[in-house]
Amino acid sequence: MGEKEKQKTAIVVGAGVGGVATAARLAKAGFRVTVIEKNAFTGGRCSIIHYDDYRFDQGPSLLLLPGLFREAFADLGTSLSAEGVELLKCEPNYNLWFSDGESFELSTDVARMKTEVEKWEGKDGFERYLGFLQEAHRHYEISVTHVLRKNFTSLLSMARPSFLRHLFPLHPFESIYSRASKYFWTERLRRVFTFGSMYMGMSPFDAPGTYSLLQYTELAEGIWYPRGGFHKVVEALVKVGERLGVSYRLSTTVSSIELDSSLKRATGVRLSDGESLTADVVIVNADLVYAYNNLLPPSSRATALQKRPASCSSISFYWAMNRKIPELTTHNVFLADDYRESFDDIFKKQLIPQQPSFYVNVPSRIDSTAAPEGTDAIVVLVPVGHLLDKQEGKGVDLHSKQDWDMMVTKARQTVFSTIEARTGARNLEQALVKEIRNTPQSWKEVFNLDKGAILGLSHSFFNVLSFRPSTKHPSIDRLHFVGASTHPGTGVPICLAGSKITSEQVLQDFGTAKPWESSTGRQAKIVRPIDQIQALPLLSNIHIAMLAILLCLVAAFYGIDGLEGLGEGIWR
Repeated sequence: MGEKEKQKTAIVVGAGVGGVATAARLAKAGFRVTVIEKNAFTGGRCSIIHYDDYRFDQGPSLLLLPGLFREAFADLGTSLSAEGVELLKCEPNYNLWFSDGESFELSTDVARMKTEVEKWEGKDGFERYLGFLQEAHRHYEISVTHVLRKNFTSLLSMARPSFLRHLFPLHPFESIYSRASKYFWTERLRRVFTFGSMYMGMSPFDAPGTYSLLQYTELAEGIWYPRGGFHKVVEALVKVGERLGVSYRLSTTVSSIELDSSLKRATGVRLSDGESLTADVVIVNADLVYAYNNLLPPSSRATALQKRPASCSSISFYWAMNRKIPELTTHNVFLADDYRESFDDIFKKQLIPQQPSFYVNVPSRIDSTAAPEGTDAIVVLVPVGHLLDKQEGKGVDLHSKQDWDMMVTKARQTVFSTIEARTGARNLEQALVKEIRNTPQSWKEVFNLDKGAILGLSHSFFNVLSFRPSTKHPSIDRLHFVGASTHPGTGVPICLAGSKITSEQVLQDFGTAKPWESSTGRQAKIVRPIDQIQALPLLSNIHIAMLAILLCLVAAFYGIDGLEGLGEGIWR
């Protein structure tokens, strides 16, 4: 078989969501793919923790942007349902609990939202809420089309006219909080519609206004949960990949990425046991900062990446309860009274706030398979600062002592007392059968996350688009990246979108066709005349000027009263 006829080979380092999706895509394009994963399980942070008959989602516990999930499976010639993934709609989306005994219920139900918003913002509040949704809708549609489906390989990529004309409508230079403040006039609702910035590990006072798209997708498309746990999505992608020939090597650690003699081209990987594996291309799904600093030769770029702002970390508790806690819904958020100060404690001091905000998920409320009958499985996520090191720069209080044992104890006590005080639940600690937990140290050790930052690099303006680390190494050929810290960013659906960007970049390098463009398996929709979209044409400036002149002539001829009479005659 000639050189051109040989099957191309690829190695994917890491079996997170981005890694398994990229592996399946390349396999569909004809590559022989091997995935190397240090842990004994796939999914990375998107994995499952088991205790007896209790099941906990280790990381993500709600599915957003469902269209990106459907697209990923359609590109692979299948669907979520065909792979046995059943999505359950969470209704309401969240219950938000305040210290004054009040709560707010976020929902996709417009009538319910009208009642909730008007309760605090008055009759005009609902109209302003619809204005907020309209803006967030634009952020969503523009971002999906011009950011999540496009690569930004250089600063010139941001100068594309198709993107540049949308830059200011995305409000990247304003914060989520400042944008929300234009629509919501009470502090309570400003908090209700901005806490979601924590999905990206950012303060709502720093996160670009663009990311109100997250609130939009929740309110317009809903929050979903895969029956059996979020890892069901990963399992399905793994199975699809295996059918296409992907080979998985779990409990296998990569010690370095192999380069040719010129150090300009990736040729494979070396494992911790000394074994060397060769491939035509290497795709890294490990934490990007870790990869640059531990799998590649030392470089100024690797050092610079360590100095970039990182997202927060978390203290996460996984609680097996011996009874149900009916006061809690599927998704619950408890907001601190000192809202801004709590974020400053996390992002400026890298500590746990004096009064932390936190998120509580009860998967057994939506999916009974998560816990034995009559009991609940509970996951608690308390955002905290990431691990400090000597490279931390300005804006961080290096004199703050990170006493993690103290912070874990404080987080645990605060969560129990706050839930009981705000919801009326009683004796939670006495109902606890088993506690498992993750801290910044365990996030770092188990998943190689730099500083234990659970969402990778920050998403501030100078850490996104062309400023975010590229999906391809700038000086080493045949070395690509996919995952939270590379473009387009963090979060399961965003990493799925990133897998398509990275896969297509690899295929372009090899001159290989994209199989999902020619065989999506979708039947063309028949558009009947009655269903044709026929937008009314907008008046041009010339038409407007002509209309104005015509009205002036009519007014001069009939007089003002005559003009009004003419109008009445027309409407009769």
